[in-house]
Amino acid sequence: MLVILWNLGISVVRNYSPLPSINNSIKMEVGIEDCLHIEFEYSKSKYHLKDVIVGKIYFLLVRIKIKNMELEIRRRESTGSGPNTYVETETLAKFELMDGAPVRGESIPVRLFLTPYELTPTYRNINNKFSVKYYLNLVLVDEEDRRYFKQQEINMFRLDETPQPS
Repeated sequence: MLVILWNLGISVVRNYSPLPSINNSIKMEVGIEDCLHIEFEYSKSKYHLKDVIVGKIYFLLVRIKIKNMELEIRRRESTGSGPNTYVETETLAKFELMDGAPVRGESIPVRLFLTPYELTPTYRNINNKFSVKYYLNLVLVDEEDRRYFKQQEINMFRLDETPQPS
């Protein structure tokens, strides 16, 4: 649904989306052979702009000394096409999930509220010129300040929150 708002002589266009009929969870096992294996799970892959990211990180194998772990929300905007494409990536949020060394079998809960961040809906290839994509970036830092990360794309949408007449 497309809504145009007039406020103080300024027009604002908002695209609202209904709740997705299918919203699969994201579950993945990643690691470094014989050093570190983790399994991460997020409850869904599509979030409205005022949603909560809920999930968990489970450590299957830990043979390196992890100093901390954080979850980042990244926005990647691309404009133009072909060789004239300009891409800008911005880290919107850094959320520390863990401080200190985990042990095998440890499970770290994830709960990140999206309301404080200035997010927009995901846009894919608008007129073959413009895209906005969002990623959850799980970052682990070891004692030697080496960074290990896994990025997972998520979809953002604007939910119509106007009260419906009864």
